[in-house]
Formats: sequence, structure tokens, C-alpha cells
Amino acid sequence: MKKLSSLKMQELRELRQFYAGRQEAIRVRLSEFAAVQPAEYFYELLYCILTPQSSAEHAEQAVSLLEAADFRNHDINPEPILRRKDCYIRFHHTKSRHLLKMKDHFPVIAQKLSESVPASDLREWLVQHVLGLGYKEASHFLRNIGRNDGLTILDRHILRNLKRFGVISTIPKSLSKRNYIEIEQRFSQFAAHIGIAVDELDLVFWSMETGEIRK
Repeated sequence: MKKLSSLKMQELRELRQFYAGRQEAIRVRLSEFAAVQPAEYFYELLYCILTPQSSAEHAEQAVSLLEAADFRNHDINPEPILRRKDCYIRFHHTKSRHLLKMKDHFPVIAQKLSESVPASDLREWLVQHVLGLGYKEASHFLRNIGRNDGLTILDRHILRNLKRFGVISTIPKSLSKRNYIEIEQRFSQFAAHIGIAVDELDLVFWSMETGEIRK
């Protein structure tokens, strides 16, 4: 890591202090992710398909309604739920199609998730085989089931903080695979430099931005 200015050093001290105050809650949350059972994977994946460009709260509410309707086992069109004002999901027509495709394909997905493969290989497979998942969403899903093994969720909260701490110079408008992996590697190096585990730093940044430690 390059030499940091006195201002950046002060910000790093504040970051470590913030982490120290949230460390226990963050580790509890990570242990909850690790405890997620395969029976829950379907709705966790559904959630991660819904979150892009929609609020986490709306995605959670939509998933709760779909789960209550037993979407996994019944012939249900999810679009009316995704269009509700109390859980509105942007691009609901496209995402409804993605959910239906995922449901049809889920036995194959579940089989892949049962295999002992590196997290990076599993993420690549998910990106290639699940409509609606990019590297960010696939990383999000794997984190939520305790399978990310250091892979990072490069959402706007993370990118803003990486820029703030000088890890990246600009926030990219879009992320190609190459750019995603390059920034992910920089994130990992920064985490090692400041002595905070990658998975924990991800939640630190999220909590700094939102005040919450959400999934």
C-alpha cells in the first residue's frame, strides 16, 4: 500500500475504532450467514436477484410474500408482488422472468452448490448459469450462505469507501469481470494492510454507510 497522508491516517484510526465498536455484532452476523441451511438457498438466491437497483427492504418484503405463497412449489407469477407499492422492485417484468427461470433451473443450481469447489469457481458458474446474477450479486448470494471465502460485494457503499481510503481513484460507472476482480484484489490487500478480515470489512463499510448490518 502507498504511504498515506496524515488525513488518511486519521480516517484509518476512525475506521478501526468504528470496527472495534461493531466487531461483535459483525461476527454474529457472519456466523448467521454460515449457519444458513441448503433448504434456505432458494429464497436467498431469489433475494439476490431482486436487490440490484432496488432497496434491500423491498427485496426482503417481496421475498417474504413469495415465500408465504410458496412460490418455489406452486405455479405463481411473481410480477404482481414485485409491482406492489410496499415492496416495489425496479424492472419487475424482467426480474419476474429471471425468478421463473431460476426456479426451473434450481435443481441443477442446488446440485452445484452441494459440491466442494472454490468460491471463485462457484461464483463464476453462478454468473454463467443464473440469469440476473453478475459478479456482485453472485458474491452477495455466496456471502449470505456463508460460502464467499473472501469474495467481495462491490456495491456502491463499498466502492465509495474504497475511493475514500484511496484504494481506487475513481468509482467506475460499470464493472467488467476484469475490473471487478482487480478491485476485489485491491480490497483484499487493503483489508490485510489494516488488519481487518475481508468479510468483516465488507460489513463495516455497509454499516458505516447505512447504520445497519444487513444481509
